[in-house]
Amino acid sequence: MKLLPCGDQAVLLDCESLDEATGWFAALNDLDPVLGAQTVLLRGNPSELRATVAARKPRPPSAAKADEVVIAVAYDGSDLAEVAELTGLGKEQVVAAHTGTAWTVGFVGFAPGFAYLTGGDPRLRVPRRATPRSSVPAGSVGLAGDFSGIYPRSSPGGWQLIGHTDVDLFDVDRTPPALLQPGMQVRFEARP
Repeated sequence: MKLLPCGDQAVLLDCESLDEATGWFAALNDLDPVLGAQTVLLRGNPSELRATVAARKPRPPSAAKADEVVIAVAYDGSDLAEVAELTGLGKEQVVAAHTGTAWTVGFVGFAPGFAYLTGGDPRLRVPRRATPRSSVPAGSVGLAGDFSGIYPRSSPGGWQLIGHTDVDLFDVDRTPPALLQPGMQVRFEARP
């Protein structure tokens, strides 16, 4: 891990992997860290933050059972057939692969409430679309690279869309506002 300056009021831990970043995120949770794919941002006095980081070690993955959220999905996405072709699976097999394995919230970013879900069936690793859409509807469930995710609001996006859900992923009146938090387990279930 490299500890890098980030302006005059923050430091950035540049990690080798998401697992390492998650370990540092857990070890520094009392400092209100911001977790990225391979980074952890800490805000405050840089010299004090450097001393705190030097005195700690990343935590190993927790053996404790993480909170689990079940999300019902209608697998009717506009890219479902393309994902089936890219993976060599039929549409039903794509759905079975997506629902058959628990996913883990690696980090949240891109848009408020957008969780990058990791650890699903490796057969579902597909590239982003060659041309992103200018507008993806809220609730769209997609795949891109190693990740699955759900668009919390209508926004541009380049993920392969396989379905949609009605779950409210971000609500400013909820504590915390984002439904999905790093470390949570997510299970998808097919609905008609």
